[in-house]
Amino acid sequence: MKILSLIATAAVLATTSACSPQQPNLEKEVSGEVSSPDFISPQDESIRVGLAGETPADIARYLLARGAGSTSISPDGTLVAYNSTSTGQPQLYVISKSGGAARQLTFGNGITFFRWSPNGKALIYGADNNGNEQEGYYIITADGLSERELLPAAKNGFRVFGGFSGDGNVIAYASTERNGLDFDLYVADTDTGTSRLIYEGKYGFFVNAVSPDGSKLVVSETVGEDADNLYLLDVSNGELATISKPESRANHTGEGVVWQKGGTEFYFATNKDREFTALSKYNLDSEQIETLYETNADIEGITLCGTNSDLIAFTKNEDGFDSLYTYSLLDGKTSVSSIVPQGVYSLSCAAGTDDMIVRITAWNRPSDVFHVNLQTHELAKLYASNYAGLSADNFVKPISVRMPARDGVMLQGLLYMPKSSLADTGLPPVIFEVHGGPTAQARPSYNGPLQYLVGNGIAVFQTNVRGSTGFGRTYTKLDDKEKRLDSVRDLIDMLAYLKTDGRVDTARAAVSGGSYGGYVVNAVLAAYPDAFAAGVSRYSVADWVTALEVASPALKASDIIEYGDINDPYWRAFYTKNSPIRQADQIKVPVLFSHGVMDPRIDISETETMVRAVRANGVDVTYIRIPDEGHGWRKTKNRLYYYKRQAEFLEKHLGIGPNILE
Repeated sequence: MKILSLIATAAVLATTSACSPQQPNLEKEVSGEVSSPDFISPQDESIRVGLAGETPADIARYLLARGAGSTSISPDGTLVAYNSTSTGQPQLYVISKSGGAARQLTFGNGITFFRWSPNGKALIYGADNNGNEQEGYYIITADGLSERELLPAAKNGFRVFGGFSGDGNVIAYASTERNGLDFDLYVADTDTGTSRLIYEGKYGFFVNAVSPDGSKLVVSETVGEDADNLYLLDVSNGELATISKPESRANHTGEGVVWQKGGTEFYFATNKDREFTALSKYNLDSEQIETLYETNADIEGITLCGTNSDLIAFTKNEDGFDSLYTYSLLDGKTSVSSIVPQGVYSLSCAAGTDDMIVRITAWNRPSDVFHVNLQTHELAKLYASNYAGLSADNFVKPISVRMPARDGVMLQGLLYMPKSSLADTGLPPVIFEVHGGPTAQARPSYNGPLQYLVGNGIAVFQTNVRGSTGFGRTYTKLDDKEKRLDSVRDLIDMLAYLKTDGRVDTARAAVSGGSYGGYVVNAVLAAYPDAFAAGVSRYSVADWVTALEVASPALKASDIIEYGDINDPYWRAFYTKNSPIRQADQIKVPVLFSHGVMDPRIDISETETMVRAVRANGVDVTYIRIPDEGHGWRKTKNRLYYYKRQAEFLEKHLGIGPNILE
């Protein structure tokens, strides 16, 4: 189940109250097992966060060091929009492409996404309620002086935005509002908000791009965590034509779909019939997919650029680090740029101009935004990261480390080594950080809590176990179904390698993760109880039987491939036996659990079940329960509170530095 998906079900929402209906007396039950309080939350005043009286190394500074979020240049190339949490919640801002003061457009509970209208005079954005992911859609002018609701929050489920027609008169999106289960496809008039159902889907059907004239939609159907089928939908009659539906599943839309301005072809990246995604083109007349550029790494971030819309900009992902490329549609030549700093890139172009925006996040760069002139190749910083008084020179760059698993599979991870160790042995303790997904990738982006730990003498190893993306299609499939337990075992093989490597003290190793990564924490602590000294599990799965039963409709098709059909007696028996909750009595090390009450993807009862089970073992369990968050911590006040407690927990149990939990 792709826990990081933006989709959830009404079935899950029904159980995300303070205590789930099945466990109305949870607080009383738990408080009887351990000393009060049974959980802590940001409302508790026992921990103060902030900068007053703190040294520059306080974790609050690492969290407040931040930059721009999602960034996009307007279609006419004059303005750049971005989101920022500088006020404490994600809000929408615009700034001139030449720099200057930014203008804040939104002031509410925070936004979930935004897109420019085709004429660049307005933007559409989504907003939900404290992370419940039930978005309403709103349109606001670029000067922020006029705003209106386009579509109210869906009463019966969730939406996924698809795009504007070329004239801006219509948007396309997917929604479960018909039956609360399946994602159907809709178009809506941007003046009146009147919507029309144009295709009834099953499970996960999504709009990836709208043709310039609004007559056709590029549509994807979820097939596994790492793949989809690709279709072309006629808006006028609802007819769906297959573009690609391979027997050996492939990804076609993970890195975006871009229409050519004439509407006769579109560009995308796909790993169909190959290991890595390649820059590709689909022609509507020939109905053929043509490969334009391929290499031994994934092509990502495709966008159309140039004064004549004759350039495609994209990135190449090698061990998580990006390189910036352009491909000429005129002569097929590919060029690589060396003018942008190293890191992870997000690209945005104003087609028909020479303007490109590159957002860069890196180990030493929370998020800078640069303007690139594609004609002169000049680079100008538009938005600079706020380092909150910290020196970027003190941040640590990760080392890409590869090691063999016991079955010969080559594993990879990013190792952050402290510049100095506070350990008596001279070797620092290490934290294994496991990404969510499961089809995701640990990349060298800025991570404040990570850099704080490394700066205070703790090594961090971001793991890319089998099933991660970025290392070829075969690698991504290696954790399917019964093989999922192999990916959990990978952590043990990685730990054994680092022990022989000699750079860290593996006797003082902790494991940490959120979402699917939190499941891995639960699983490895239960299956290998002697491997790690402590665990940190954020908004995680305890029981795959219950988790898969209430999975998002968009995920059910992928769940069958990744996990097997939970309605099949074989798979129900498999997960009944192999879910972490079944072996939770084996966990014997301290664990920090946390969950947001509003989480629509994983019911909070999954974490609370693990809390009760592990506390029954008589080990040290801390449980942080955040009332006004969903799947992850979006608000600055909650991030400050939580990560301070997490750092203290890890410092305590790994024997590093003073902490106030003792």
